[in-house]
Amino acid sequence: MKFAIALFSPPHSPAARRALRFAEAALESGHEIVQLFLYQDGVHSASANIVAAQDELNLSEQWGQFITHHGLDGVVCIAAGLRRGVLDQQEAKRYQRPAANLAAGWELSGLGQLHEASQQADRLVCFGGH
Repeated sequence: MKFAIALFSPPHSPAARRALRFAEAALESGHEIVQLFLYQDGVHSASANIVAAQDELNLSEQWGQFITHHGLDGVVCIAAGLRRGVLDQQEAKRYQRPAANLAAGWELSGLGQLHEASQQADRLVCFGGH
């Protein structure tokens, strides 16, 4: 089965943990992930500046390692990212911000990417949100 996964909640949330565990289990079970899409507060999981407390899981780091290790398509909604200060080099320069903080492995793109991924997938699975 092909999955598109959308995460709407920040990295310190139970939903972010569940999404990562679901993604890991899906691949371990032989399924395919066509895309991981971060939207709303989920975009914080792609920030290279997240520092987790020593006694907490660093889900941002784990997400980055996961997508890099498996060569997955990790997409951050550009509108949600800009609104929350998650920028790549190009957007930081464009908006004259002092630094980029988009973690390696992620790319900024439009919401249309999620639509396209949902068309390619058998299931769109969403975590978090209101």
